[in-house]
Amino acid sequence: MLTVVIQAGGQSSRMGEDKALKLFLGRPLIERVIENLLPIADEMIVTTNRPAEYGFLNHRLVPDLRPRRGSLGGLYTAIASASHPFVAVAACDMPFASKNYFESAYRLMVKEEADVVISKTDQGHEPFHALYRREACLPVIESAIDADQWKVIAWFPQVKLRVVSPDELKSFDPSGLCFWNLNTPEEFTEAERIARLPR
Repeated sequence: MLTVVIQAGGQSSRMGEDKALKLFLGRPLIERVIENLLPIADEMIVTTNRPAEYGFLNHRLVPDLRPRRGSLGGLYTAIASASHPFVAVAACDMPFASKNYFESAYRLMVKEEADVVISKTDQGHEPFHALYRREACLPVIESAIDADQWKVIAWFPQVKLRVVSPDELKSFDPSGLCFWNLNTPEEFTEAERIARLPR
């Protein structure tokens, strides 16, 4: 029972336009992200504070439940809005968001009774391509917000965290691209080139 939440917040300041709606191979990038993950979703949600711009998606649209709380508020909205016990969260600017990654993370979460299954790369934890157990995570995220903590990972010590090892990640995401979020027009162009390559 999995809810998939695509987060369409953020300012896209380096892109100069809304990344989620920027055309990627001829259609809005967010459509590609949704299409990648829809096969595993028992429920699909898009979080956005501009629902009028995303109505074409025909999925449930949810605005921030805790406004002006940055990325942690966005994560809270994603998990709080979910109807199912397991919540896969992905950013709208990840063209290679991976259903295989989330399927593998789900098996790991169930087997090891983890509350969060997340990868850690050279850039740090990857909370916006990660899997969460709603019941365990929601109250501690809310407490972190109430305590005026802003870091997305501030609440991690309060839950059972399962970090995906580099070797596991290779099998979870053989392409090695699932965490790539596009921030510049140049990255868009390169990602389109890679997406066109035969698989």
